[in-house]
Amino acid sequence: MPHQPTSLAQLDPSTVQVHPEVRAALTEGRPVVALESTIISHGLPRPENLRVASEVEDIVRSRGSVPATIAVLDGRVCIGLDEDQLDQVANRDDITKVSTRDLATLLARRGSGATTVAATSHLAALAGIRVFATGGLGGVHRQARDSWDESADLGALSTTAITVVCSGVKSILDVGATLERLETLNVGVVGYGTTAFPGFYLSDSGYGLDWSVDSPDAVADIMHAREALHVASSLVVAYPLPVDAQLDPDLHHEVLQEGLKRATARNVTGKDVTPFLLDHFHRATHGASLIVNEQIIVRNAELAARIAAAHAHRMDV
Repeated sequence: MPHQPTSLAQLDPSTVQVHPEVRAALTEGRPVVALESTIISHGLPRPENLRVASEVEDIVRSRGSVPATIAVLDGRVCIGLDEDQLDQVANRDDITKVSTRDLATLLARRGSGATTVAATSHLAALAGIRVFATGGLGGVHRQARDSWDESADLGALSTTAITVVCSGVKSILDVGATLERLETLNVGVVGYGTTAFPGFYLSDSGYGLDWSVDSPDAVADIMHAREALHVASSLVVAYPLPVDAQLDPDLHHEVLQEGLKRATARNVTGKDVTPFLLDHFHRATHGASLIVNEQIIVRNAELAARIAAAHAHRMDV
């Protein structure tokens, strides 16, 4: 039977604004897909960022789900954005990249920010949203043994019961170490139509997976079992690009090595590394990586919408 999640009813409207379309869908038990906003503000260049953001929302709707892009605007969390708010995230210069640990500080200072995977997962789960689509996860950075640089995404996934559709982790990271951390943190990982863990720009990161599924219904079944067992961590659905759509592996390797050298030479560290390298990929591949990035985001949102619909149907049966 359709139900309103208790968490939605308990949200403070002065702190968290839920878009009427999203609120109605959650109240009625209809499928909703959470979407992060860092992709819009920091992951794609203008004006492509707004175009892709709108396209992603449209494809979610076309698959029978309601999109809920999440951001912080002027001291208030917004779960689901209208056209003007989406435009603000895409074009305002004061939009910071915000993870979970800084959410409260940003709100208290009446600031504005685009949410990372960690922050989006937390806020989506807070509202009772069960499915989240993103491009690639953050993870363990290269040379982490010296820098201890690990994305907050991993910690958030270990404590947030949400299903995340992604194309693996960004290939600029230490993929093997990231998979080891996901295992340690009890984060479930299944490949969608594959037993190879994707590497964002690349269809195969070179690492295998123990589990694979081939339909949204199969994912919904796993979600239902996890809910019955009160599993508190996330389920990662790793969805690779088709091989003929990936970035050329040789080009990828060449550009990555050059980007890492430049980041080191310019002393780019911490949270600045990922946007620096993504920008380098865009420039060095003459826009080819941007095309791949857009395909990833749209495909993942489409699959997430189908999974959300299958899960909602499963709950009604």
